[in-house]
Amino acid sequence: MSPVALHSVVDGPDDAPVLVLGSSIGTSTALWEPQVPALARRFRVVRYDHRGHGRSPVPAGPYELADLGGDVIALLDRLGVQRAHVGGLSLGGMVAMWVAAHAPERVDRLALLCTSAKLGPPELWAGRAASVQAGGMPAIADSVVARWFPEGFADGTVARMREVLLATPPDGYAACCSAIEVMDLEPVLPTITAPTLVIAGGDDPATPPEHAERIAAAVPAARLVVLDGAAHLANLSHPDDVTRLLLEFLEASERNHA
Repeated sequence: MSPVALHSVVDGPDDAPVLVLGSSIGTSTALWEPQVPALARRFRVVRYDHRGHGRSPVPAGPYELADLGGDVIALLDRLGVQRAHVGGLSLGGMVAMWVAAHAPERVDRLALLCTSAKLGPPELWAGRAASVQAGGMPAIADSVVARWFPEGFADGTVARMREVLLATPPDGYAACCSAIEVMDLEPVLPTITAPTLVIAGGDDPATPPEHAERIAAAVPAARLVVLDGAAHLANLSHPDDVTRLLLEFLEASERNHA
């Protein structure tokens, strides 16, 4: 499938090192808003919507992870960026791993949050795709949002992200479910050469810490951090911790290049 022109939002100085951030399935560029102010002081932060999400095009599905990764490489080309730090949460992390494995010359450092290299069972993702195609996004909203945040987390962010989920095109969501359904990145993890930070939520029911442990064990230059009490959208429930970890990790690269 040919790349699509992803919708993106760019913050930070034009001459700063580039940081590309991808979001989870069912969210948008809004996911990273808590991190942008601090990150954009040091980096040119490029947030994008996956195909089928937010303001990006919704081509006919099903999609494969290679399609989503190809879209990101095309975005870098369109922005004139030869090499960038690449990060993502959940589906965004899966796409980031694909890019780092298949276009290593484009990736400086890799930041992976609450994600997995192989996320089964396949029938779960096929069933979720069928649910949204039959009943729209409300059919899964309650169960998905419940996995995003820690139990008892009371914040306006929950309602905001629920609105983002409900605004996601059902066809695009279902097509991305298909990509996750057949994804298996485990064979390519040992080929990733970028220094890698892997962050897991200690209470994440969607991608439990053992998924992050497998990634960190397979990627040659990886470091694992588990955030106690965080669920799937760890950057929203623990925004300061995630921002600090990202800055420490990415600024180490800038010191090395100085």
